[in-house]
Amino acid sequence: MSYQNFRQIKAIEQKNKQRLLEVNPGLDDESGIYFLTREDENGFRYAYIGQAVHILTRLAQHIVGYQHIDLSLKKHGLYAEDNPYGWKVNFRHYTTNLLDKMEQLWIKQYADKGYQLRNKTSGSQGEGKSQIADYRPQKGYRDGLKQGRINLARELSSIAEKHLKIEIRDDKKNNKISQRQFEKFKELLNTEKCMEGN
Repeated sequence: MSYQNFRQIKAIEQKNKQRLLEVNPGLDDESGIYFLTREDENGFRYAYIGQAVHILTRLAQHIVGYQHIDLSLKKHGLYAEDNPYGWKVNFRHYTTNLLDKMEQLWIKQYADKGYQLRNKTSGSQGEGKSQIADYRPQKGYRDGLKQGRINLARELSSIAEKHLKIEIRDDKKNNKISQRQFEKFKELLNTEKCMEGN
């Protein structure tokens, strides 16, 4: 890595730390547990609990990362007056030898409070770590194809609804094959049908 790249990375990290400090001015780089929470437009509450040796630095890494919580941070942003559904940031200081135990404890507490957890595991870096039951595994090839069909059906349906007039040609109106093909075409535009598992 060149010196120029290193400087750019550090500048981005500093900018992200400033953004985080605007959400919670008390954040620092001591060790502890951090809490990301948000409530959506429908009142559903979400949480992600993590541990860090350097809390502020770890949170800044989430903003530029590509893990599930990182992507959610990018999608919903950080909480602000003009973004009331963004992620709020909180933390508690703990010594590094307590991080595993406290992370597991807080994950359980937030689950018990009814938060939908964005954690994939029950916490900790070692012993006692287990997958959270409702975590959905990564989608496979067939799931990708199915989602592609759903996306295509939505897009085509939207275009047809807004801009096109789709009907059987006059010279084919009495043709049963043309009528079946027309019905098949309408089924392909039906996103609900796609979701059933075509």
